Amino acid sequence: MALYKTPALSKTTMLIQIFIALFAGIFIGIFTGITPGIHVNLVSATLLTLSPILLKYTSALSLAIFIIALAVTHSFLDTIPSIYLGAPDTENALSVLPGQRMLLKGEAYQAVKITILGAYSGLIVAIAMVPLFILIANKIYPVLKPYLVFLLLGMIAFMILREKQKFWSGLLFLLSGTLGVFTLSVPNFKEPLFPLLSGLFGVSGLLISFFDNTCIPEQKISREIDFRARELAKVLGGSSIAVFLIQFFPGMGPAQGAVISNQIVRDIKDKGYLALVGAMGTMSVVFSLVTFYTLGKAKDGAIVIISKLTQIELPSFLALMATYMMAGSIAVFLVFFIAKKFSKLIVKVNYKMLVISIIAFIVLMSIIINGPLGILVLVSSTAIGLIAPLKNIGRSHAMGCLLLPVILYLLL
Repeated sequence: MALYKTPALSKTTMLIQIFIALFAGIFIGIFTGITPGIHVNLVSATLLTLSPILLKYTSALSLAIFIIALAVTHSFLDTIPSIYLGAPDTENALSVLPGQRMLLKGEAYQAVKITILGAYSGLIVAIAMVPLFILIANKIYPVLKPYLVFLLLGMIAFMILREKQKFWSGLLFLLSGTLGVFTLSVPNFKEPLFPLLSGLFGVSGLLISFFDNTCIPEQKISREIDFRARELAKVLGGSSIAVFLIQFFPGMGPAQGAVISNQIVRDIKDKGYLALVGAMGTMSVVFSLVTFYTLGKAKDGAIVIISKLTQIELPSFLALMATYMMAGSIAVFLVFFIAKKFSKLIVKVNYKMLVISIIAFIVLMSIIINGPLGILVLVSSTAIGLIAPLKNIGRSHAMGCLLLPVILYLLL
């Protein structure tokens, strides 16, 4: 239930405040999106702290629109550090390796465009799917609930058994899962996913690139998007099924959804995987609100904050849906503009120094956010993350860091 009531405002004043909130959310989303380690939940929690003051001058709906615009813009803009810097966020950790490979081929801008194509298409499809989800969610969830853990275990077993090196795949899953259980169970650990995912998918890959003596070639800026419509349809189909499923699993988000979607789609290459991660990121952002509105389950920190600010009824729900579409449409052009700048700047930087700088930044952020324990998790996750490239197995098995805690939650 909302903690605060919306003050009485004229329609004109309300409309002005809504547009101010929309563009303020987009502006802050640019900053959080391109800055590794700064999450939407941090800004949303700060906003909640300041809300008693802010609500004297604006409405609770305006604050909710700010948070939604921020979340959508962030989900688009965090593609840039993921591809150009190899610094993953929760939503796109699995895109780091394909993005780095395209960067080293001079195709980083193309990688961004494909990811954003998936993200924006996913946004449209997710909004179109909302009525269907609302219609069937209450009927499907009670039926699936007793079998959720078995579905999840079956999917993980399939992931491991299809690998040639089953032992190392299983070991990577178990080690990352054990570390995930430990990290997520530590009390007062502010941002456990930052050092955990940064080590597994970011620092480990950067270390491999550093010792391979790689250098960044000149980046191509092309107007076309080198991705087939058939592949996009395949990706969106798999992502649509996955995003429906993860709404019923407690604690599952876009990263786990990308793993499930990858198992549904099968045999996609780097470009397809980038589009898949992009689609899952924005679909999950939309469905985090839809799931709360339909089932009363808040699966995202930003939605928890919104639920404390205002009650989400049909008029406010429709306003927030419109915010998703408007903020996402604007974010597309912002990503392309900023990515062009990154493409020109990245080639002027010494790659080894860039890698050292990024690792140093991740280490510093881990210390600032979580102190010595953050460094312990970062070092441990980096060591575990090296198993995948050294043994030539899929990095998706390292998502055990999030999947195993979910399994234990469902079983215990």
